[in-house]
Amino acid sequence: MHGLTRFFWFCSGANFAILKRTPTESNKYVGIGATVFFTGVLAALAAGYALFTIFQSLLPAVIFGLLWGLVIFNLDRFIVSSMRKKEKAWAEWKLAIPRLVLAVLLAFVISKPLELKMFEREINRELDKQKTLFIAESKANLAKGFPEIQELENNILALKAEVDEAESFRNQVQKEYDAERFGEKTSGTSGIVGLGTNAKKKEEQLDAAQRDLDQLRTRNQARVDTLEKQIRDFMALRQAEFEKQQPGIDGFDGLAARIDAMSRLTEESAAMALANMFIILLFIAIETSPIFVKLISARGPYDELLELHEDKVKLFKGEKWTFAKGESEARVSYFQDTHFYATDLKKERTNRKNQAETEQELSKWK
Repeated sequence: MHGLTRFFWFCSGANFAILKRTPTESNKYVGIGATVFFTGVLAALAAGYALFTIFQSLLPAVIFGLLWGLVIFNLDRFIVSSMRKKEKAWAEWKLAIPRLVLAVLLAFVISKPLELKMFEREINRELDKQKTLFIAESKANLAKGFPEIQELENNILALKAEVDEAESFRNQVQKEYDAERFGEKTSGTSGIVGLGTNAKKKEEQLDAAQRDLDQLRTRNQARVDTLEKQIRDFMALRQAEFEKQQPGIDGFDGLAARIDAMSRLTEESAAMALANMFIILLFIAIETSPIFVKLISARGPYDELLELHEDKVKLFKGEKWTFAKGESEARVSYFQDTHFYATDLKKERTNRKNQAETEQELSKWK
């Protein structure tokens, strides 16, 4: 437990030497450190899932997830450790506002991948619907790109309609022939029972219609077979084009696609939108809780000793600066005094030398 306590102290960014002197503050900083640590763990899980969604590989996801978790852990630790309890509340809040903004931003970044994981089933169903729409659109576009298939199908329908028309004509002749044999009186029959002259004529017409129908069926079937083979060739080309697009459709499950699917689900379902909002608020609360703990907690012995230690450092710095400044001024004064004295002495010697030389020259002239 002692090792775990020291670890959470480290996570909170507290000074061990000062915190050991204030045992009543230990639990507060253990709680702050635990919150910072578990926020980093959640960030690592979120980043790992996001990277696994992108690369579909475990090793890069684990490595980047750990790296991102350490980054978030370090940022949270810095945010908490850099805050100081002041005697004026407004001064604390003024310093805390930028840290709160950063904490809220981190909460949004951490929460999004975990939201996608929580609603993975619903998102997968939405992606399947989207893929189905993409497949239908792709097939429709490919159908427009192969108008020959529709034209060939229309030709087949025309050939079959021609056969149906000939078959209808043969059936009509068959009815007239049967009516003539059985003595049924119509506008085209005599009404006499038996195979008379009219019945034989009807029989000949029926045989001719049947021959024409058989010939037409044989001829049109051969043409239909040829057209169907052409259609199969064009459909094979269309299928090949569709298979080229199929991997892109099957791979429509990346991070951006899932975020877009999540957005559509929240727009369509009020329950999903509410759950999404509560998850974001939860992560904001987790991320900002160490800062709020520091803000709302009373100024304790740890803060007093920390401020005292920092003030001692400032005083020590002031003393060193005063000593250094005094020593510097003394050295400059000494340098100026000695430098100017040597200069004056040199000038005096030069003047004396010049005066002696002048006197020697004057004595020679005399």
